[in-house]
Amino acid sequence: MRMVACLSEGLPFCTCDVFTETAYAGNPLAIVEDADGLSDVAMQTIAREFNLSETIFVRSPADPAHTAGVRIFFPTAEIPFAGHPTIGCATHLALKGAPEGDFETRITLEEVAGLVPVQVWRRAGRLGAEFRAPVLPHAANTGEMPGAKDIAEALGLSADQIGFEDHRPALWQGGPAFGYIPLRDRAALTAARPNGPAWETLCAVTGLDSHYLYARGQKTDFSARMFAPGDGIPEDPATGSASAILAAQLLASGALSEGETRLVLEQGVDMGRPSRIGLRIQTTGGALERIHVQGSAVPVSSGRLVPPAD
Repeated sequence: MRMVACLSEGLPFCTCDVFTETAYAGNPLAIVEDADGLSDVAMQTIAREFNLSETIFVRSPADPAHTAGVRIFFPTAEIPFAGHPTIGCATHLALKGAPEGDFETRITLEEVAGLVPVQVWRRAGRLGAEFRAPVLPHAANTGEMPGAKDIAEALGLSADQIGFEDHRPALWQGGPAFGYIPLRDRAALTAARPNGPAWETLCAVTGLDSHYLYARGQKTDFSARMFAPGDGIPEDPATGSASAILAAQLLASGALSEGETRLVLEQGVDMGRPSRIGLRIQTTGGALERIHVQGSAVPVSSGRLVPPAD
């Protein structure tokens, strides 16, 4: 009876799958509401309990003109910005009080990295959203990218599978930071996986636990995988922030034209959770001007949780 009472008075939460139109695909997300009273330690404890790639906590906004303030946590640490929590949380908040049928609205989230406006819609029963990246990506100063031989060893590949066309490995950041590793083809992407001590050496040299691998796609523009075992994420089904920062990698590789470029990325296929991410990049004068990320979300579950003691 005491547990029932605690749960009835606990914090509301829900989960959804993001960057998919089908439940149990895409990237799962936990959303915890009424989180103003939670300490940093309590939020980290809850994120570790859910053990998803990210958990987002909804709080009162600092500016009442905005929809909500949010904090985003890996199972191991807080991060300033992430894509799939932004889309999942925005669609969840937009559904509250939404009319029946199709609608479109604007949600504004106060994230640690900055203000993130999100356009949310429901069309023909499908929830979708698009946000503008709060930070334009730039070269990361965390470490350095080693040579192809060392990268290949860290991924269980051969050196000739690293890179294609003018795409070369590099480090970029835009809030979070990632190592970007282009691979020769889809077969190399499927075969890649963190390789013990060699992977740990790669992370030490780059100064990053998160590395984003990509190759030319077969049904989409690019296929990708993201590994971050040091952050408690053996593999991520869809990484919205890394997709946004990919714009800098593509620009440096000569893959973007002046004006607007629209791309479709797939991720999570190799782990059985296929995800589809839309990318809209505006380039002016050979420099990045705006980056938008688009995706769908599907509600999966809801309930209440007992807040942990600090």
